[in-house]
Amino acid sequence: MTPREIAVLVLAIGGVFFAVVAVVGLVRLPDLYTRAHSTSKSETLGAVLMLAAVAIAFEGNLSTVKTILLLVFMFLTNPTAAHAIVRAAADQGIEPWTTDTEGDDS
Repeated sequence: MTPREIAVLVLAIGGVFFAVVAVVGLVRLPDLYTRAHSTSKSETLGAVLMLAAVAIAFEGNLSTVKTILLLVFMFLTNPTAAHAIVRAAADQGIEPWTTDTEGDDS
């Protein structure tokens, strides 16, 4: 196995790991705000690692340049989209989940 293949494998495994972390956060967390927080960060990192693996696998041709441009696009748009979704939810009056209940004075 060449060093390039090892780098591709490590990056791909890292990408899959962070994609799984995003899914777990989406399933386990209680409301839109926490779900958006967990999925936007870990999904972005997972996608960036996977695209880096693809860019290395293409060995420096035009497809590598396109993959790097896609990587930069994902790095800029994923957090921005998550922020826009959360801001729209806040504008709609969706309350964040809390453990406080009314009437609980302690």
